[in-house]
Amino acid sequence: MRYRHVSIAAVCHTLPPEVVSSADIEARLRPVYERLGLPEGRLELMTGIRERRFFPRGTRPGQVSAETATRAVEMSGIDRAHFGGLVHGSVCRDQLEPATASYVHHAAGLPQSAFVLDVSNACLGLLNGMVILADMIELGQIRAGVVVGTEDGRSLVEGTIESLLANRALTRQDVKQDFASLTIGSGSAAIAVCDRKLCPSGHRLLGGAFRAETASHELCTGGESDKQPGDALRMQTDSEALLHAGVALAETTWQDTRRTLGWSNADVSKVFTHQVGRAHRKLLLERLELDPSLDFPTVEYLGNTGAVALPTAWSLGIEQGRITAGDRVALLGIGSGLNALMLGVEW
Repeated sequence: MRYRHVSIAAVCHTLPPEVVSSADIEARLRPVYERLGLPEGRLELMTGIRERRFFPRGTRPGQVSAETATRAVEMSGIDRAHFGGLVHGSVCRDQLEPATASYVHHAAGLPQSAFVLDVSNACLGLLNGMVILADMIELGQIRAGVVVGTEDGRSLVEGTIESLLANRALTRQDVKQDFASLTIGSGSAAIAVCDRKLCPSGHRLLGGAFRAETASHELCTGGESDKQPGDALRMQTDSEALLHAGVALAETTWQDTRRTLGWSNADVSKVFTHQVGRAHRKLLLERLELDPSLDFPTVEYLGNTGAVALPTAWSLGIEQGRITAGDRVALLGIGSGLNALMLGVEW
C-alpha cells in the first residue's frame, strides 16, 4: 500500500471535561475488593492508568464528532467544497441507523456530493477510515476527506462496576476478565486528508501495511449482554492472551510496513501507537525493537480510548511540538479481531 498524492491536512482532538481516577473506581468497588481480598491500587499498578475522562451523561457521540470534524476541516484551510468524503470511525455511534456520519456531515456543513458512511473495526476504525479516504484521493475520486470518531466509555465502565457489585458469587478470575473494561476512557479525534495539490505544504501519507489474525477474534468481545440483561454494554477480555497475540501480529505487520516503505527502524523519528496499558506498550516496543523515547504515551491519563486513542496521541504530540519537519512518523494501529494497520507519514 503506497500513496503518491495524499497529504495529511489536519489532525485534532477533543478531550472530555470529567476526570475519573483509578482510585475513584476502586473506591466504588471497595465492597468487592474487601470480599475478595484485593489490594487497593491494583488497577493502576496492573495497567499504568491513573485516570481517564468522560463526557457528560447524555452526550451523543455524533454531537462531539461534529465539533471535532468541523475543527479539522477549518484547521486544514481547505474550502468545504473540496471535501468529498466523511467517515465516522469509532465504536460508539448514535444509533444503528442511519449512519452517525450523516448527522456529522450535516452539522459540519459538507457538500451533498460527499461520500458518507460509518466504519466500525474496534480500535482501528479511524485508521481504516483514513485509508479509505486516502485510496479515494489516490484514485482521483475525491480531493479531500475527513475521518472522525468519538468514544464514550462511561456506560461500559459504570455498567461493569454495577455488575461487579451486584454479583455475590464473583471470583478473582471473574474480576480479571472484567478488568480491561475499567481501563476504558473517552475522547474524540479527527484527521483531514487531501490531494497534495490542495495542500502543498502538508505532510505526506506514504503508505503502510495491514494484517489480520482472526483466529483470535474471541479474545476481546463487547456488546449488549444476553447473560445480564440489566447491563447496557459489557466487554470480556482475556488480557494476557490478547497482549501476546496482538504483539505477535504487530511484529509481522511492522516487518511488512518497513518493507513496503523501504524503512529500517533507524529511519523512524516518532511513533504513535494504540494506547492500551503500560505492559502492552513495553512489550510492543521491545518486540518491534523501537526506542521507547520515540513513542508518545497518553494511556496513563486518558485510559484506553479505543479507535480515537492513536489519533488523539498523534494530535497531542503535534500540539506539544513533538514532531518537526522532516520527521518520519510511524502510526502503529492494533485492534481486537485481531487486526493491525500501520502507516508511515513524512512530516
